[in-house]
Amino acid sequence: MISEGVVWAVFLLPLASFVVISLVIRPFLNRYSILSGLLLIGCLAVSFGLSIWILRTANHGVVLEFAPHTWLDLGTASIEIGLLLDPVTNVMLVVVTGVSLMVQVYSLGYMRGDPGFSRYYAYMSLFTASMLGLVLATNVVQLYAFWELVGISSYLLIGFWHHRPAAAAAAKKAFIITRIGDVGFLIAIIYLFFQADQFAAAGLNALHIPDIWAAAQPVAAGGLGILAGTALLWVCLGIFAGAAGKSGQFPLHTWLPDAMEGPTPVSALIHAATMVAAGVFLVARFFPVFQESPQAMTVVALIGAFTAFFAATMGLVMNDIKRVMAYSTISQLGYMMAALGVGAFAAALFHLFTHAFFKALLFLASGSVNHATGTFNMRYMGGLWRKMPWTYAVTLIGALSLVGVAPFAGFWSKDEILAGAFLGGDLLDRRVSYLVFGLLLAAVLLTAIYTFRMVRLTFLGEFRGGGAQEIADAERANAPVPAGVSEHVHLGESPWVMVAPMVILAFAAVVVGYLVNPQWVESFLFIPKHWFTEYVSGALVFGHPELPPFDPAMAVASTGLAAVGIAIVALLYFRQKQGSALEMRDPMEKIKPVHVLLTQKYYLDTLYENLIVRRWFYGFLVTVTDWVDRSLVDGLVDMIGGA
Repeated sequence: MISEGVVWAVFLLPLASFVVISLVIRPFLNRYSILSGLLLIGCLAVSFGLSIWILRTANHGVVLEFAPHTWLDLGTASIEIGLLLDPVTNVMLVVVTGVSLMVQVYSLGYMRGDPGFSRYYAYMSLFTASMLGLVLATNVVQLYAFWELVGISSYLLIGFWHHRPAAAAAAKKAFIITRIGDVGFLIAIIYLFFQADQFAAAGLNALHIPDIWAAAQPVAAGGLGILAGTALLWVCLGIFAGAAGKSGQFPLHTWLPDAMEGPTPVSALIHAATMVAAGVFLVARFFPVFQESPQAMTVVALIGAFTAFFAATMGLVMNDIKRVMAYSTISQLGYMMAALGVGAFAAALFHLFTHAFFKALLFLASGSVNHATGTFNMRYMGGLWRKMPWTYAVTLIGALSLVGVAPFAGFWSKDEILAGAFLGGDLLDRRVSYLVFGLLLAAVLLTAIYTFRMVRLTFLGEFRGGGAQEIADAERANAPVPAGVSEHVHLGESPWVMVAPMVILAFAAVVVGYLVNPQWVESFLFIPKHWFTEYVSGALVFGHPELPPFDPAMAVASTGLAAVGIAIVALLYFRQKQGSALEMRDPMEKIKPVHVLLTQKYYLDTLYENLIVRRWFYGFLVTVTDWVDRSLVDGLVDMIGGA
């Protein structure tokens, strides 16, 4: 039996860490700032242990809700504070606490000596607690409050080095763009509130998440049909707008690569287990509502598939190792959204689960490389496999998992998404399913190319000087030195406190895909066949699409495409003439128009800033304020003067 106190403890421990670090350690014990890191790590270790216990104890298909506490009674609706435990929540608790624990341990080494060490751990505590509060929420207003806390925490962490103009600008950009999506989510919540009378007539609370699920079930299937037709579509699109902003889906994706200006462990946590995962979680949380609107499912599937392909193309030309991983994250989140859109609910959450481990691993590995070379620019790296064997080994494991090579974790989850898209199910038109499948399959090829291009430029060949050489080249060209580049190059493996979390995540990236979801045997190490996908499917209390069986032909096709991608890298990059960073020419530059288009990120940032913001928004603002000044203010003055 799961105790309510145990569940509250999972959330309250990181929150208590935030309070203690902010009010005690930072103001009074800052000279012992290591205590802030140790406190959060201790709290997360306990939370992770409790999350594992909850996952093991909870029964399949059981949605457990503890008696909520009414915070505000609004007559026919009420805002409640409570805990909702279902299979999706149970899995997310493990992902958030587990990955965050590894990131915080790694940060002890990476952030060592930073004057904002305690402030960093205070922000990290708030960030983790906010995400845990979000996944545990039982009321949509409660969820929205933590949703915004996640946004605020990410703003603080992305702009952690706020003395750097690029970091401050990136934090502001992330905050504004995600707020644009959040407007849609807020409108959906407001609409639900205005339907409170209809909900109350059926004995439901319009702001209670399980009641919203019930209200969307059609009358023909024995449901209430309170949310139906156009209203249901717009509620779904509003929720998806919020999810698209957080998860970096086109066209609200432009903030996410710029968010790399924050510390690398922050990037790992944002991209693996917290902020960007929140968007996928939101659509999954309201999946019983989405699946009753084929139009909304079509929108989710098409935007997700397009984003997966679109972001992968930009990853082909990036030279900053973290930005390659950023576009990879956008692409992989597109896979998850597309899976939800085609009805492959369990496959989407399975990929979210596996992706959390190998993407956190790849970001931490990029931080390890930066720790040695003083730069994130891959053109100034090379030859690091000799000096950093552990980092090279774990990066290779993460890369193979990301590409989807058997038996690594990404292979099992990615192939379930491809199978779900190909089979389609009853929720989408077959032509839409085939288009989604085609885009996702093309993204497999691109993923293999940009991933192993990153491995080649970073670890193989000869070392090209690191941050010291990058600074020297910038000074010779009278160009500004990129922020964060250091002239201190000390080639060698990172300290154990950084290597150990990477090794643990690498182990997970190897075994977790098959371990939690055995495919070929009825039971593996006492874990039954298809345990994970069947477990999370139990969250869909109103039924769910059939789980696609393992398809060997699909596995061969996707693995073959990945192999083709790796072969293309070998052909284009492994034969590339060695030289200095300035002498290197990317083979993609031979197709100059395409290369320029991709390096300029399809000019979307230019479009948003120069046309939409400066010309349209500022122009509209100037017109309105000018009219107010001339017609109202001056008119009022003239009227008073003439009286």
